[in-house]
Amino acid sequence: MTCPFTRHAPPTGSFQRQPSIADAHSWNLDEELSEIPDDALTLSQLNAAIQLLTAPSNEDVYEALMSLIDKYSNRWPGLAKLKTDRNSLSIYPHYDYLADVQDNLNQIDADASAYDILVLLGEEIIHTSCVGLIERAFKCLGSNLQEFLGSLDGVYDVLKLQEEDITDTGFVCAGEGELIFTSERPVLAWLLLGCLRALSRQLFGYEPQIEMEPIDGDVPRYRYLFKIDYLEEQVSPLVPDSKSMLRESVSSDVHDLKMDNDFFCKAFPWHFIMDENLNLVQVGQGFSRLFKNYMATSGLSACTYFRFKRPRGLSLKFREIVRRTNTPFMIALRAPPGRPDFFAKGLEIKGQMVFCPESNSLLFMGSPFLDGLEGLTCNGLFISDIPLHDATREVILVGEQARAQDGLRRRMDKLKSSIEEANVAVTKERKKNVNLLQLMFPEEIAERLWLGAQIDAKTYPDVTMLFSDIVGFTSICSRATPFMVINMLESLYKHFDELCGFFDVYKVETIGDAYCVASGLHRASIYDAHKVAWMALRMIETCSLYNTHDGQHIQMRIGLHTGTVLAGVVGRKMPRYCLFGHNVTIANKFESGSEACKVNISPTTKDWLIKHPGYEFQLNPRDPSCMPKEFTESRGLTCYFLEGYRHPTLSGEATLQEHIEAAMHATNEGGAATAVVEVK
Repeated sequence: MTCPFTRHAPPTGSFQRQPSIADAHSWNLDEELSEIPDDALTLSQLNAAIQLLTAPSNEDVYEALMSLIDKYSNRWPGLAKLKTDRNSLSIYPHYDYLADVQDNLNQIDADASAYDILVLLGEEIIHTSCVGLIERAFKCLGSNLQEFLGSLDGVYDVLKLQEEDITDTGFVCAGEGELIFTSERPVLAWLLLGCLRALSRQLFGYEPQIEMEPIDGDVPRYRYLFKIDYLEEQVSPLVPDSKSMLRESVSSDVHDLKMDNDFFCKAFPWHFIMDENLNLVQVGQGFSRLFKNYMATSGLSACTYFRFKRPRGLSLKFREIVRRTNTPFMIALRAPPGRPDFFAKGLEIKGQMVFCPESNSLLFMGSPFLDGLEGLTCNGLFISDIPLHDATREVILVGEQARAQDGLRRRMDKLKSSIEEANVAVTKERKKNVNLLQLMFPEEIAERLWLGAQIDAKTYPDVTMLFSDIVGFTSICSRATPFMVINMLESLYKHFDELCGFFDVYKVETIGDAYCVASGLHRASIYDAHKVAWMALRMIETCSLYNTHDGQHIQMRIGLHTGTVLAGVVGRKMPRYCLFGHNVTIANKFESGSEACKVNISPTTKDWLIKHPGYEFQLNPRDPSCMPKEFTESRGLTCYFLEGYRHPTLSGEATLQEHIEAAMHATNEGGAATAVVEVK
């Protein structure tokens, strides 16, 4: 006798064999997912296909409605009023376009009811949207209409579980040619009627008679009755005369079963059979090992040992369970009475119910719902408890591999985060170092030092230098403690440093009471002498705000000179940017030739300052012999005291600070004038 389970091969070229993971030497989840082609059928397309029946999008309804108007506008002219702009669909994210279509249909004067037109609209939804991958997704549900209806029940239930959908929308294949659809929106029931008709024609080349009737109850439900007698006579195109072949090889007599009960219970350890009263009449080896010691005292009722978790809302009655045989079942093990410490309590078994008409019983066949070895051992199970033919074995092992990969990915992410945090810390420290270098050197020099470049000495023409010291500093130090002197200089020089930033001049150094700045080194301009002169006036003004330890105002003398200098970095340990040249010495002499609270300027500096009006000068009354000999020997040049500055646009009542700020605005140097800093 021919084996009843023989699969006849399809004609050559009908199907292309897909590669199996068993053929590969190693298997990697990420590699498998990355190798899925764009045109491959996935669960997302299957989900989109079923949503076309349960919740069509506004765009799907719009396309179908436009097609319906084109086909039936001559028959029902009022349909043309339903035309809308496609752009209006995206104005509101939760806009219920289908509800508006239904309301407008009720107002159309036509010889057909709004419900008849909705059925036609459902057919158009399939014609316009069931193409490509969506059509392939529908085809994979079943080889004939009855299988298609049964798969709608089971597949949609799984998809709802994955998306954590808690709505009552769903399908129930209640029997041969009977489908129950649950939805709170009646308009979807009429659309579904048209969709099912169109799908029958498109997928199976046959349009059965379908009757729809509402079912009374708290939740709106609709029953669809299919007359599918024609399908029973169809012959599979892939298996010639398969029906007659099966008649010869398969017996319908239960006594012709080729295996005994013990072998069946061993081959399918996670099955049980219930009678009409939901009492257990047979259990597989797996259930037997868990419950055999308790059945004699706790009874045989299935509800004692199993809790039915899915389908949701299932009434535990024999006929109700028979109606849901096309839905996946999920049961959880209960602890036997008096055994709260039952180790397998809560273990979930996923499978299906099969109605056995020859014995009027229900057969449940399933597998433990586990994703790793930990879940297996925690419930007191072993890998040997999972049959070799059961894919749950692979699910457990693949779950372990995925978990290992996930752990590795988490460790890599943690390492990446620590590296990023270290990079941020290094960047922060680097920024601190750069800022410190920029405080010690001109910006260009600091950048080259940071990059490790060699700094060569360079000659700078027309550099204006300022030298200053405190009058009577030696006497002040003799009458004050070192801490007093340091505190006095710190407060005064802190104010001077702010002035350096405001006027954009370079602070060369401070040695004791000597404070030296220069302009024309890092950014040369025609206003270098002016900025140093303005700073000198502000320094004299600032000294009046600070007192010595004995309450006397600090007095400074300042000297300015403009000339060519040589500048370069000196030293490797604590390097300094130093100025060299005879003009540096001359600038120092002009400071020593000055007087208390006076700014002594050289003739070269005066030549730069008089190019712009506003400066007030006074001839230095000292003997010209006090001038550096370079100037006394040249046409009797002399030096002057810089008394003040007045900007031409301001009145005489304005303060020195206001006059200088107005001048800084006019120079427009590096944006310093647009960000005036209040220096007190």
